[in-house]
Amino acid sequence: MSTSVNAGGRLDRLPISSFHRRIMMLIGIGMFFDGFDIYIAATVLGATLHSGFSTLPQNAMFVSATFVGMMIGSFMTGFLGDRYGRRFTYQFNLLLFGGCSLLAAFAPNMTVLIILRLFIGIGLGAENVVGYSTLTEFVPARVRGKWLGFMAVFVVSGLPIAALVGTYVIPAFSWRAMFILGGIGAIIVWYLRKSLPESPRWLESVGRTQEAEALMQRIEAEASNGAPLPAPAPAMTIAPSRSLASLWTPPLLTRMVVGCVSLIVINTLLYGFVTWLPTFFVKQGLTIATSFQYSMLMSIGAPIGSAIGALTSDRWGRKATICGSGMMAILFGCIYPFVHDPVLLPIVGFALTVPIYVLVALLFAIYIPELFPTEVRLRASGICNTFGRGATIGTPFLVVWLFSNYGITGVLSLMVGLLFSLVIVVLLFGVESGRRSLEGIEEDALTNVSLRKA
Repeated sequence: MSTSVNAGGRLDRLPISSFHRRIMMLIGIGMFFDGFDIYIAATVLGATLHSGFSTLPQNAMFVSATFVGMMIGSFMTGFLGDRYGRRFTYQFNLLLFGGCSLLAAFAPNMTVLIILRLFIGIGLGAENVVGYSTLTEFVPARVRGKWLGFMAVFVVSGLPIAALVGTYVIPAFSWRAMFILGGIGAIIVWYLRKSLPESPRWLESVGRTQEAEALMQRIEAEASNGAPLPAPAPAMTIAPSRSLASLWTPPLLTRMVVGCVSLIVINTLLYGFVTWLPTFFVKQGLTIATSFQYSMLMSIGAPIGSAIGALTSDRWGRKATICGSGMMAILFGCIYPFVHDPVLLPIVGFALTVPIYVLVALLFAIYIPELFPTEVRLRASGICNTFGRGATIGTPFLVVWLFSNYGITGVLSLMVGLLFSLVIVVLLFGVESGRRSLEGIEEDALTNVSLRKA
């Protein structure tokens, strides 16, 4: 395959410009509605349970249907994105989850809502994979952690905003209005996203060098604004790695293990604890209004945590930030079950939420997409996300059982154990990818060079 365009080296030397900000906005707004649609479960399920529209087991089915759909979407989008491109796949995903969200607003019963949630989940799971990976391929290495971390802020802002909107919209218009808002937003972004360019790195990796060169020239003209650009780093000659089988042989196999374990842990934290907070509060005797208010206060930690991850990952390194935030989450996870004071409860919950969402920014947005070569980036990220989503299909039922038998202490014990496993795996097997070109990280993987910083 010709590497004459050197898309990676040329993209990495560009100054941050209106081009990067436009790409960030086009991807970020869509990712916001992805996050909003995911997190409406936290408010919708509390309302459906309170009104009698659903039961606790049906709520578990709803969450599991979301995971099944996201697992299918994560797996499918990797193959579609590496085969047909990032742009096409992104557009399809938005249309799918936006349209099904609008249909969900008119579900006559919980069974229909669960079925529609399955299809919504397919779009949500796919959007998450392709969105982060696409931005990874555009942003210069020196600021990639910050920009990808702030992309996570777009996504997780859906949590406090969904909680805030739900606090006022659900009592006035019912939970159905939440699906209408998410669906309309996704459809609008689908229309705007038509101006999103294809990834030059992907075009080059599949041999479409003329298209990659033409696109690179347009990008460079916009980013430079007529000023001379520094010379790009020399193109790296790397052995072909586009085979799916390469993911299951050393050294990429180790990265697959790190990616799968990381996403299993963070998905379980999100959908085994954070999403269930309103339901936990209602079952513990709080009113639906108080439940939403507590959840909203705690959810403010989501964008704050993701912003901290964005601002520290390039400076401290990926491994140090992941392990440090993991240990902070363990600390507050051990304290939380023993707090009963109505003032301290949301404060400690907030302190627990912040490091969880530092991990969200690092694992979903920054670290996992960096680990794999361009030719298989979406497939590898998609498979890791598939394991992450798939492992949490049974999480709602396990959470219901733990909460019913051991209360919130049982649920948090599971979360703390998983956090310990994440810290150990990243420390032992993780590679440091901070401030390195994607091609440099790829070269290390394919030549079996191990970059390990404690």
